[in-house]
Amino acid sequence: MEIDLLSKGQPMPVYHSNGQTHYRILISRGDCRPQADLYAFNLPDTIPSFPLPLKSGDQEPLVDLQVLLSNVYEQASYDLAIDYTQEPVPPLLADDRVWGNTLLTEQQLRSH
Repeated sequence: MEIDLLSKGQPMPVYHSNGQTHYRILISRGDCRPQADLYAFNLPDTIPSFPLPLKSGDQEPLVDLQVLLSNVYEQASYDLAIDYTQEPVPPLLADDRVWGNTLLTEQQLRSH
């Protein structure tokens, strides 16, 4: 159900969240619930690193999801598997479409 909501542009509501963003990472530690940390970012932004909760008292490793996803993308050669001449589904908003087209053109994955 969450995937369906996300694809329709209706993010899960977060109490005391001000501002709309494309993506959110919500970290809730078991011993601090219902409090949580929100890491919000937009499509052109670098994904923020976040601490991964473990057992209470354990040191939390910092997860750099941007690096992990970039490494998977490169090692799996997704640049060869994805047809970047096609528009994404769902379509991007105007500003993000310009950003995406510029990025793909710079990476020589799309011609203008």
